[in-house]
Amino acid sequence: QVQLVESGGGLVQAGGSLRLSCAASGRSFSSYSMGWFRQALGNDREFVAVISESGGRTFYADSVKGRFTISRNNAKNTLYLQLNSLNPEDTAVYHCAASALGSTWPQAALHEYDYWGQGTQVTVSS
Repeated sequence: QVQLVESGGGLVQAGGSLRLSCAASGRSFSSYSMGWFRQALGNDREFVAVISESGGRTFYADSVKGRFTISRNNAKNTLYLQLNSLNPEDTAVYHCAASALGSTWPQAALHEYDYWGQGTQVTVSS
């Protein structure tokens, strides 16, 4: 069982940056691939990025590649998402999620994740 709590969201101007964090509690954080998803108002939840258990592999949605960076600190049981060059289309609630062993890399589909956080709001003004 893993509990996930996101933080770091807020209001930022276009072109600005934010750093999201996802604190995990429970056992074996380092045994999960960890992902970020986002859901804009009225839209389906969409994949943003995923990082492997050790942090050695990452994979991004085309829409954020080159602007967002996913990372993790297994000693601190924390997942991060650095958001740069933000634009209004990035406005959404951002959720972190944990995927147990056995899923095929990269885990980019919602059904591949076992645990979800409640999300943190990111709003980008033009």
